[in-house]
Amino acid sequence: MSLKHSFILLAALSMLAAAVACDKSVTEDDGENPYQTVELTTKSASFVEPGNAFAFNFLDKVNAASLKDYVISPLSLQFLLGMLLDGAQNETEAQICRVLGYGAGEADAVDEYCLAMMKQLPTLDKKTTLEIANAIFVDDGWPLLKSYQTRVANYYAAEVSNLDFNNSTKSLKAINGWAGEKTHGMIPKVLDKVDPDMLAYLLNAVYFKSRWTDSFDKDATAAETFTRENGTAGKVKMMKQHAKFSYKETRNAQVVRLPYGNGAYAMTVVLPSGKAGIADVVASLRGSAGEDVLCGLSTCEVDLWLPRFETKFQINLNDILSKMGMPDAFDESKADFLAMSDYALCLSFVQQDAAITVDEEGTEASAVSTAGIVKYTSFGGAPKNAVFHADHPFLYLITETSTGAILFAGRYSGK
Repeated sequence: MSLKHSFILLAALSMLAAAVACDKSVTEDDGENPYQTVELTTKSASFVEPGNAFAFNFLDKVNAASLKDYVISPLSLQFLLGMLLDGAQNETEAQICRVLGYGAGEADAVDEYCLAMMKQLPTLDKKTTLEIANAIFVDDGWPLLKSYQTRVANYYAAEVSNLDFNNSTKSLKAINGWAGEKTHGMIPKVLDKVDPDMLAYLLNAVYFKSRWTDSFDKDATAAETFTRENGTAGKVKMMKQHAKFSYKETRNAQVVRLPYGNGAYAMTVVLPSGKAGIADVVASLRGSAGEDVLCGLSTCEVDLWLPRFETKFQINLNDILSKMGMPDAFDESKADFLAMSDYALCLSFVQQDAAITVDEEGTEASAVSTAGIVKYTSFGGAPKNAVFHADHPFLYLITETSTGAILFAGRYSGK
């Protein structure tokens, strides 16, 4: 599989748009915006297939859980889990690694992969805006480890901000304000309240906006009948064009790919055929089998109708992620996030908010993945006021601040 495919399946599914690497029909631009590929290290490239399997498995679980239209971002969830992974240890770390499609102990590989995606994805197409941002909001007085902050800053460019979670109104405004800013207003709210029992909220935001390589003629859009899976029918605004697209037919679906900009991004539409329904198609995409369905498209003339639509969606992912293989992260007796903070207990929740608009000109989509970490309070936290009387024997350390390296250590007992 080419490196181009590594990104396309992951990022495109985040907007129900997959641009798959095995499609060799690439849109050629005029020279000012040439097609580009993602360059990965050999090790990172080896994780492309299991990473795609994670995306398809996530899609399968959401499809089974949701009773309404949805849009999700596997890419956004990958970044959020990557930041959580850096704070996890032992079996908690191993479970998150396996859910992401990596082997236990491959946290470094996850970080390297995410770093490559963050640096390269936004640069692939001058006609596409792709922005990725990460942030951690921490309750003031309950610090994260410096080693963890350094790691998420280096690999995820994560902004770490201290807030007073007891002041829910101000903290809520800051967190929701960040989400709204990073999604250009598409997702103005991810939390209804800020819980003082939380140690930190971790967020990833992905924003995508691009024009079709060949836009639809707005004058051709017309109301057409749309038949739902339950057999009922209604009218929808249907965009239309007759042009050459990458296309194929499978046992239970038709597949067409619509490129954006210079072809670095695309939307792939998989339409059930015959007696198949959405569940059958999603099942055929599950795991690595998805690439078999979405590869091997050929250029042909297509009389294309596509609804103009908008979707907003929110989903709690606790049960889904537990079933995918990381239950310990949500269990306060088993979770181990002590590489994040001495006060990190377990995950309270993981959720994703997403939105998409598809029209004649192109697509705008965004997602915010959010996780809440419960604080471990048996240490008592950082008091507002303290009295320190060194009136009995004590130990002392002399350290280098940025690394914590201990230069000297000693004991004083008054002798």
